[in-house]
Amino acid sequence: MLIIILVLVAAVALIALPQLWVHQTIEKHAKERPDLPGTGGEFARHVLDGMKLHHVKVETTELGNHYDPEARAVRLEPRFFSGRSVSAVAIAAHEVGHAMQHAVELPMFERRLRIAKQAQALTWIAQACLWSAPIFIILNKGVTALVLNIAGFALVGLLSFAVQALTLPVEFDASFKRAMPLLKDGRFLAQRDLGAAHELLRAAAYTYVAALIRSLITIPLAGRGVRL
Repeated sequence: MLIIILVLVAAVALIALPQLWVHQTIEKHAKERPDLPGTGGEFARHVLDGMKLHHVKVETTELGNHYDPEARAVRLEPRFFSGRSVSAVAIAAHEVGHAMQHAVELPMFERRLRIAKQAQALTWIAQACLWSAPIFIILNKGVTALVLNIAGFALVGLLSFAVQALTLPVEFDASFKRAMPLLKDGRFLAQRDLGAAHELLRAAAYTYVAALIRSLITIPLAGRGVRL
């Protein structure tokens, strides 16, 4: 029981601490900078047009900054879309990095996209196992219910691990092989601001490292959890 409690505490820490770090880092560099040449949205549009990716849209969203491969759209939260700050430009550069990966059909990006789609279907199977387990308990088939619970939780854990393992290199590539060179070579940020941009991208990248560790915890935790 103590081991389970310690694992749960570690899992909560892995969820909360990286997110807190990212939030603080973003806020640290989110002050408006009139000296910057444009907003996050303007930067994204300028870079995409320069790469002849005119078909990729730049939109605002309330669902968190991301690149939508289905809609071919870079989506930024309103304050980063319209904001003129180092955080806005760095975040926009990262999402543009994903659009670049998609445009060149980067194998790791395509593989991650394909596995994520397959994982959605397998998630339904895992949920079906978990939903059907109570029925077997009612029918006094406790062993079957236990097997279904273990299978459901383990499948969810394995799917999470697979997706996160594929996501990690994609995110690092978008940040450090695409976003940083864009900012540096294109001189969109002054030399004195590149360190801040790198700090932002590094903080964001390590949230995916934490997510991968969490997915590793999920698999053994599933087997223990059904006995509680």
